[in-house]
Amino acid sequence: MTQGAGQGPAVRTATLRDFRVPPYAQTPDPAHAHAAGNGYGDAYGNTYGSAYAVDEEPEGYTPTQRDLPVISRGGPGDTLQVTAQPAPEPRPAAGEGLGPLFVVGDVHGYLDELYAALAEQGLIDAEGHWAAGNARLWFLGDFTDRGPDGIGVIDLVMRLSAEAAAAGGYCKALMGNHELLLIGAKRFGDTPVNSGAGTATFQAAWLLNGGQKADMDRLQDVHLQWMSRLDAVALEDAHLLTHSDTTAYLDYGSTIEDVNDTVHAILTRNDADECWDVFRKLTKRFAFRDEGGAQAARELLDAYGGDRVVHGHSPIPYLLGEVGNESADGDDENARPAVEGPHVYADGLAVAMDGGVTMAGKLLVVQLPLHG
Repeated sequence: MTQGAGQGPAVRTATLRDFRVPPYAQTPDPAHAHAAGNGYGDAYGNTYGSAYAVDEEPEGYTPTQRDLPVISRGGPGDTLQVTAQPAPEPRPAAGEGLGPLFVVGDVHGYLDELYAALAEQGLIDAEGHWAAGNARLWFLGDFTDRGPDGIGVIDLVMRLSAEAAAAGGYCKALMGNHELLLIGAKRFGDTPVNSGAGTATFQAAWLLNGGQKADMDRLQDVHLQWMSRLDAVALEDAHLLTHSDTTAYLDYGSTIEDVNDTVHAILTRNDADECWDVFRKLTKRFAFRDEGGAQAARELLDAYGGDRVVHGHSPIPYLLGEVGNESADGDDENARPAVEGPHVYADGLAVAMDGGVTMAGKLLVVQLPLHG
């Protein structure tokens, strides 16, 4: 497969400007809320509150470098970044049982970085084909938007899924909020939906959250069908895999099967307001990071099983409190976040996998369970 067919060279986005938090994602779940300010504004001192028209700036989508609240580490031992260890060699041959388990954080269109990270773990060969036998690979969602080649990323994941199955392993993927956003932008465009804070459209939200015209131009029915069929939650080796660090999954069912069936049914009904509500809920974040974070993680684990929640969605630099200064120069190497591996937190019950590739961080591909 040609990387980035028809596209120019990948350019890393060394900026925080795309991480906008709409009103429905700004407040953690009430049971686990952390005392914090309620207001959000842009870098120019503007604030947004009322309903907006299709062509106006949506309320809450603030073009700022400081739209995600952060917390600093409270003390030794309450958080941990784990450097991923190289995959053990040799791996079991196909047919000898389940192979090692790998997970991939948010890719956001950074196809070249994805090829490099997969190759580093020995999951693909020099030509970009599956090389891991019966290994298991899970993508945690958010394949498109912000980066240069989201459709190329989807094409690669689809191809690797077929190649891995033929080799006795598998490559699977979860649905992220940006998959829901792209599906909605394609299906509903500028059709108004009830956002809970006024009138919104999928098209406006997609553009304001890093939507790329090149992706929309190359989006085909096969991509839409593939995204629409992705599961929202999965359980592998006592790891509860989700895209978002939210307990909103509980709104869609008391079992993993119920959640996935409910989300699929909503997408099949093709109702704009219903689809927006799923997007709205799965865009929430930070449920596991504050004082009630461990309790929130335990709620998901008690409902769906597993010992740890492994998620993407919220960039590790935000969870670590390492970014958020509007005065930071995006071109200053010292101001860029340093991500070496996954972020383990919430009393060890949560693992964050979004290394912040869109802000010059790192695209994480790691083997579970974590060691180190």
